[in-house]
Amino acid sequence: MGAVLLAAVPLPVAAEMAQAPKAAPKGLSAGGESFAPSNPNQLGLAEHLRRQGYMFYGAWWCPACTQQKALFGKQAAQRLPYQECEKDAAGQQRCTEAAIRVYPTWIKGGERRDGVLSLEELQRWSGYRPGGATPPGSNSAVTTP
Repeated sequence: MGAVLLAAVPLPVAAEMAQAPKAAPKGLSAGGESFAPSNPNQLGLAEHLRRQGYMFYGAWWCPACTQQKALFGKQAAQRLPYQECEKDAAGQQRCTEAAIRVYPTWIKGGERRDGVLSLEELQRWSGYRPGGATPPGSNSAVTTP
């Protein structure tokens, strides 16, 4: 059974969605209470992304952002390097400065990836090796396709 991945949500559409709150995807809640427990790989990847300076930008009402968090499971989702863009002026300012156009967006240095990324995509991009040490500088040679 494959996972259904949601597309990135462009900000003009996002503004309309924010005004008309919708239910979270089936089996998930906006707060993550229904997320499955995280496994060691999910926890390790979340910590690795944080240590390496990756940032996940999203919005509380965004179904694609909820899907992205759900891929990590409950505990790892809480440890993600996450910037909420829609709840307060400070978050909105940080997202404006980062030129966020769609949710979710991942940024590391000058590289950005829009949309829901699989755990495998994040592992490749960041150079994370489940259960093993990450080679020094492994993410510095990765280029955006």
